[in-house]
Amino acid sequence: MTTYVELSTKAKMPILGLGTWQSPIGKVREAVKFAIDVGYRQFDCAYVYQNENEIGNAIQEKIEQGVVTREELFVVSKLWCTFHEKSLVKGACQNTLAALKLDYLDLYLMHCPMGFKAGEELFPVDENGMIIPSDTDFLDTWEAMEELVDAGLAKSIGISNFNCEQIKRLLNKPDLKYKPVNNQIESHPYLPQDELVKYCQSQGIAVTAYCPLGAPNWPWPKSEDIFLLDDPKIKEIAAKYSKTSAQVLIRFHIQRNVSVIPKSVTPHRIEENFKVFDFELTKEEMETILSFKRRCRICSTSM
Repeated sequence: MTTYVELSTKAKMPILGLGTWQSPIGKVREAVKFAIDVGYRQFDCAYVYQNENEIGNAIQEKIEQGVVTREELFVVSKLWCTFHEKSLVKGACQNTLAALKLDYLDLYLMHCPMGFKAGEELFPVDENGMIIPSDTDFLDTWEAMEELVDAGLAKSIGISNFNCEQIKRLLNKPDLKYKPVNNQIESHPYLPQDELVKYCQSQGIAVTAYCPLGAPNWPWPKSEDIFLLDDPKIKEIAAKYSKTSAQVLIRFHIQRNVSVIPKSVTPHRIEENFKVFDFELTKEEMETILSFKRRCRICSTSM
């Protein structure tokens, strides 16, 4: 049974990873350590999550204990939107590496296609509360990311929250040196993004799904309709296999050959979410999940 996605570079990215967005300082270190003990080898990080230092401490501790080697881990991080200017990209990556206590990243993603005004504020806004954009084109940002590969700071580079048109624009860039190997997007049965997934895969771009469980702990108001874990069809399929709704939702992505990064800091859930390689959804069950009519995008801020 498949446990990894092969990238266009031939690198093997574990198909199941631990998401760390909203994993609070004080809890994320133990969560990462426990996940490594359980068997997780992919860890999804980002500068904007503001917890990379603790994640780095956890990884370092487990390496020092001999539980895992650096080469066995697949660590992902992301260039935040305020660092899109070409002159800022390398420093941003180096800051992330210093926090994670690593010499290189396995994958470094451009967090969003749109840059924000450079500066200390993560979300710089004008007097009307609107985000102040950067005037840097993401094609220029990409050139600086390509230099990270040449410098050995990132094994591979990719994108996040890009749509088909933005991807086509990047792939058609003159003098493109390195194609993106991965696009990380929100995806779950209420937002399967099947067309985007298939387009990426047709172009040799692997896909990673965030918010795969419908973000049950979403901190901002959201529609009552988003409680994916309580969806009757998902619960029915879960009961058939004596699995949880979360396990079915994770399995759904694995069978699409989509890498999936459920977030948790709760030990029993971290372990439970990893137990998804001992059952398989039928073709009909996959079609049922993909045919849900309800549509809801949880993460409009593209975290």
